[in-house]
This record gives sequence, structure tokens and C-alpha cells, in this order.
Amino acid sequence: MSEQTTAPRRKLRFPFAAQVLLGLVLGIVLGVVALQIGPVGDDEPNWLAVTLQTIGSTFVALLRTIVPPLIVLAVISSIANLRNVANAARLAWKTLLWFAATALVSVAIAIAIGLTLRPGLNSAVDEATAAEPSTTGSWLAFIESIVPANFLGLAANTSAADDGTLTTSLSFNVLQLIVIAVVLGIAAVKVGKAAEPFIKFTASTLEVVLKALWWVIRLAPIGTVGLLGNAVYSYGWTTIGALGQFTVAIYLGLALVLFVVYPVVARLNGLSPLKYFTGVWPAVQLGFVSRSSLGTLPVTQRVAEQNLGVPRHYSAFAVPFGATTKMDGCAAIYPAISAIFVAQFFGIDLGITDYLLIVFVSVIGSAATAGTTGATVMLTLTLSTLGLPLEGVGLLLAVDPILDMGRTATNVAGQALVPAIVAKREGILDVTRYHAPRGSTGFVPLDEPGTASAEEIAAERATAEAGESREGTDNDADLAGSGAKR
Repeated sequence: MSEQTTAPRRKLRFPFAAQVLLGLVLGIVLGVVALQIGPVGDDEPNWLAVTLQTIGSTFVALLRTIVPPLIVLAVISSIANLRNVANAARLAWKTLLWFAATALVSVAIAIAIGLTLRPGLNSAVDEATAAEPSTTGSWLAFIESIVPANFLGLAANTSAADDGTLTTSLSFNVLQLIVIAVVLGIAAVKVGKAAEPFIKFTASTLEVVLKALWWVIRLAPIGTVGLLGNAVYSYGWTTIGALGQFTVAIYLGLALVLFVVYPVVARLNGLSPLKYFTGVWPAVQLGFVSRSSLGTLPVTQRVAEQNLGVPRHYSAFAVPFGATTKMDGCAAIYPAISAIFVAQFFGIDLGITDYLLIVFVSVIGSAATAGTTGATVMLTLTLSTLGLPLEGVGLLLAVDPILDMGRTATNVAGQALVPAIVAKREGILDVTRYHAPRGSTGFVPLDEPGTASAEEIAAERATAEAGESREGTDNDADLAGSGAKR
């Protein structure tokens, strides 16, 4: 029955990756068309520009809507999953250490590229486009934001319109949500058996949220049309082209980390770089189109377990934790090169101390990016630490959607690599699975949560929990068996 329902999905004539590529091309084309139509009335955007902006902002809003419950549930579950793991503290510490080590190498590469290519000196971008961002970051705000203001991590923002009208909007503080979730997860572990119903409820709710998240991710090709089309219309080819060397510098840094650093790390730990790439590729391609590490979380965890051989009890902690804290693309490569760009553009000389500060911010401040789309907060945190003009952020907004795709792809690749490395060094990696053939397609397919593959994960999680209530896992195990045959 399971095979019959999933077979059509395997035979899609227009695969998801192709849909995304079509969305990229269509977005650029429609953006150019909107530019040709031009503004209407009193310099108002035309109907096509409004449509593109609405599509893009709606897709991002849907992702942001699903992020708060996803963060809370994923972090609680990841910590709770360590309760049955031997040497849990050791695994957690080594995971953090490898997160920091790869971030350190990434930011060093970014600084070298920024000093070599000097994108800020060779840019033709108009200084008139410089503007302070609407969202900024500072160390004081970063520290203050760690302490929850309320149980839900809610913050109210009030803005005034030109006519004096006040508008108040509510938003979730992601850092506070992480702190709340960490506290609840640790408390659940400390309570012990009495907290088992809470832990099981959290795990079940997480599966439901992941199902809803997948529906949003399936809209990525449409969202890409709106995001890129709106970027082309809003900034024009002149502004985007003026940032060509900056874009090349960013993608060069991302490519070096993804295709050089990560394979070298894998090889030094006795793992095949080729098997790593074929295993992690589904998460990389989804991260590229979704622009959200948290949005890619289900697939990242799936490839870490099924392709790279990371044990489920460890990946359930390491991958969600990495999706909120390990950002080699957004927190290392991008802010480092961007800070050097801004300094060069405004004629500000940076010294050794400044470069050390860039390294410190990139390694320590990764949580500020919080796994959502964009990296503006992380960039402003870096600029404010160095005392650089925050107006420089406005110079780079034209190409941010293009850069964010590569940044997120690099993020998720690292979030899958580190658990594999730690598991290998601890002797818990399924090396046979890591080196196993990937099948006729080369990769594990991106199954929707709720299919037999997802139920396999749920079943194995249940069997790992204190040996209780095995009756409910029998049916899931049968489904897992049919999914494994495929």
C-alpha cells in the first residue's frame, strides 16, 4: 500500500530541483519585464512588481511563521533525546568544538578573500544607495535578548507612519525561544520518568510541524520567482551588476568551504568526500532554494541519518542544534567579506585587532542568525562591533536574495558534516551506511514527512525510549521495512 502511494512521487517528470531552477529563471525574467513596464501614477510600482513583491514576502512570512514552534520543539526534543545516550555531555562538547573549528577556518578564508579581491575598492555601486537597515544588531542587544522577557519570547514593535498613525506588531525573539527551549529540555531530562508524556507529546508535535513545514517548502519555486523578481525590479541591473565582484567574492568563499574545507575535514577523519557530497546533496539543494536552515532541518537530519550513517539518538540532538547555531555561510563567510567591503568602500583601514574581532564575532555570534532567511542581523552585529557605518548594509541588499541561497546551502552542508565527524571519532558512525551506494538516483529522495520514510524515523525514535509501549511501534516498523526496500 505504501509503495503504491509513493510510486508516483518517484516518477515526477518535473523534479523539484528543476522546478526551482525554472523559478530562478522566471523570477529574473519577470523582474526585467517589471522594469520595462516601469512605475505607474505617482512613481508607484506597477501591477507586476506588486505581485512579485507579494509572492516573495508571503513565502518568507510563511517560513517565519513556522520557525517559532519549530525551534522550541526541535531544541526540546534534541536535548531530551540525549537522556538515553552514553557520554551525552562528551558528544555535546565535541559537537560545539567542531562547530567552532569549522567556523574559524571559514572566517579565515573569508578574510583572505576580502583582502585579496578588495571588492569594496573595485565596486561601482552608488553611495546614494547606502542606508541603515531596519533591523540591527549589537553586542548589548545580543546579550539582553538572551534573557527571555516572557514565556513565549514575544516582543512588541511600534512604528509611526508619516500621518502619525501608530502600528504595533508582535514578533518572536528567536534567541529567547532557544533559551526557553533549552531550559525546558534540560528540565524534562532532570524530571525523569514523570516527564515522559511531555517528551513524547513534544516529539509527536514536532512531526506535525515538520509536515506543515514541508508544505511550505514545496512552495519554494514559486517563492523564488517573487524574491528574485522583486530584487531585480527594486534594485535594477545597474545596482546588481555593480556588486558583481562582491557577489563573486562571497560565492568563492562559499565554494572553498563547501568543496575544499569540508572534503578535507572528511578525508582527515577517514571518510570519503565523494560519499559525503552524494549523501548531503538533497539537503544542500533544498537549503539553496528555501534560504532557511530551519526550513531544511527535516531533510538535513534525514540525510545525516540515512546517508551519512549518524546514529539517530545523536543526530536528533546535533542537527537541530546546528540548524540554530552553526552558520558558516551566514555567520562566517558573509559578514567577514561584507565588513571588509564596507570598510574599503568608505575608505576605513582595518587593523589586526579588527580582523580578530571579525573572527570572534563570527565564531561566537552565530546564534544571532537563528536559522531563518537573511543575515542582516549578523552583518550589523559585525559592523557595530568594528565601528563601521551601518549604512553599508544598504549597499548590499540588492544581491542579498542571490547570496542567501549559497549561504544557506553551505550552512546545511556543515550542519550534516559535523555530526558525521563527531560520530566517526566516537566510534558510533555506521561506516557501512556512509559508504553504501546511494541507489539508482545517487541520493536518498526528499520524501514528505508523514510517508513511510518519516514513519520509519518516528518508529525508531519510539523504540529508543526506555523500552516502553512497544505495541505502538509495530505498525511503524512494518512501514519502515517497506520503505527500506525502496
